[in-house]
Amino acid sequence: MRFMIPYDFMETLRNTNQWLGASAKTMGAYPAFAAIPNPALNWMAAWGEVTERAFERMVAKPGWGIKSMTCEDGKDHVVQKTVVLERPFGDLLHFEVLGRKPRPRKVLLVAPMSGHYATLLRSTVVSLLPDCEVYVTDWHNARDIPVSAGKFDVEDYTLYLVDFMRHLGPDTHVIAVCQPAPLTLAATAYLAEEEPKAQPATLTLIGGPIDPNAAPTEVTDFGHSVTMGLLEETMIQRVGFKYKGVGRLVYPGLLQLSSFMSMNADKHGKAFMDQIARVARGEAEDTDKHNTFYDEYLAVMDMPAEFYLSTVERVFKNAEIASNSFTVGGKPVDIGKITNVAVKTVEGAADDISAPGQCVAALDLLTGLPDEMKASHVEPEAGHYGIFAGKSWRNNIRPLVLDFIDSNSPKPRKAANKNAAA
Repeated sequence: MRFMIPYDFMETLRNTNQWLGASAKTMGAYPAFAAIPNPALNWMAAWGEVTERAFERMVAKPGWGIKSMTCEDGKDHVVQKTVVLERPFGDLLHFEVLGRKPRPRKVLLVAPMSGHYATLLRSTVVSLLPDCEVYVTDWHNARDIPVSAGKFDVEDYTLYLVDFMRHLGPDTHVIAVCQPAPLTLAATAYLAEEEPKAQPATLTLIGGPIDPNAAPTEVTDFGHSVTMGLLEETMIQRVGFKYKGVGRLVYPGLLQLSSFMSMNADKHGKAFMDQIARVARGEAEDTDKHNTFYDEYLAVMDMPAEFYLSTVERVFKNAEIASNSFTVGGKPVDIGKITNVAVKTVEGAADDISAPGQCVAALDLLTGLPDEMKASHVEPEAGHYGIFAGKSWRNNIRPLVLDFIDSNSPKPRKAANKNAAA
C-alpha cells in the first residue's frame, strides 16, 4: 500500500481539475447566461475549455495521426503502422507507405523514454518518410505493464535496442534522439563485440547526454546534488488500483510533468493565459499552434522505477558511458570496439537540457573508429526540441543527416557484365 495513495491522489487532483474546467465551460455556455453579455462569463468559459483540455490530455496517449503522404507519382498513399516486434516494455513499429517501392534508406528512430510517448517524434517521422523506410521504438506506459512482466532498467533498455538492431540488419541507419543516445551507443558497442555483422551502417546521436559533465546544466546539477535514497523516497510511487500495472514501482508521468513545467513556469503560464484570451475572443482553433504543442507536451507516461533510478545513477552520477565502464549483465561494453559504424553527433547551441559538448563527447570514446567515419554538427540558436522536430531540423539538420547516411551506406553490388561473362 506504500505510495499507492499518493499515486491515486495525484490522479484525483488531475481528474478534479479536469472536472472544474468542464463545469466552467458548461456554465459559461448555458443559454440563460448567454442572453446577458458579460465578459466575465466569456472568460470563465474560455478558462474552462483550456483547463479541461489540458488536464484531459495528461492521461491520454496521443495517436500518430499519420494517415497518408503524397509520393513522387502525385498520388496520396496510405501510411500503415505495423508492429514488427512486440515486447512487454516497448514495440518496434514500421511506418509503411503502401503502394510505394521500398526506400533504400532504412532508418531506426530511437525514441526517448523520458516521460513522453514516442509520438513526440511525430514530425520527425513525417519528415523522414518521403526518403526513408522508418522504424520507431514505441515504449509502453509502465502503469499498463503488469508486475509479472518483471523489471526494466538501463541494461534491459540496451538489450531491447540490440534485439531491434539485430532484427533490422546491418543496412540500418540508427538515429537516437536525446535520452537514448548513450544507451544506443552502448548497444552498438555490444553488437560490435558479440555480433559484428548485426551492427548498423551508421549511428546519429542527437542531443544526448553521452558525458553530462562535459557541459553541466540544471539537469546534471540535480543529478549530482540529490542522493539516490532521497530520489527513491520522494520520486518513486506504486501504480494505483486503476491500472493493469497496479503495485509496480514507477516514476509517475504527472510528477515528471510538474518538473518539466517548473523549469519554465513563466513561459508556460503566459502561454496558457494567452490561449485563454484567444478562446475568449473566439480566435482559437482546435489545431492551432498552442493546442498542437501542448496536446503532445502534456501527454505523459510513467517510467519503470528501475529505469529512472539506474539512468540517474549510472549515466549521470557515475558517468559509466562517459568513462567507458558500462556493463550489461556483468559484461563490460567497450565503446572502442566500434570500428566500422560511422557516427555523427548533432547538438543545439541553445540546448538547455543537453548542452553542447555532452553529445560530441561520444567521438572521443570511439578510439577504434577512423576519423573519416566521425562527424559532428552544432546548430546555431537551436534549442533541445528544435534539433529533432523544429525548423532547424527540417531545414538544416535533416539534409545533413541524410547526406551522412548516403555517404556511409553500403554500396550496392554492380550487376555482372554479360559480355564479359560470355
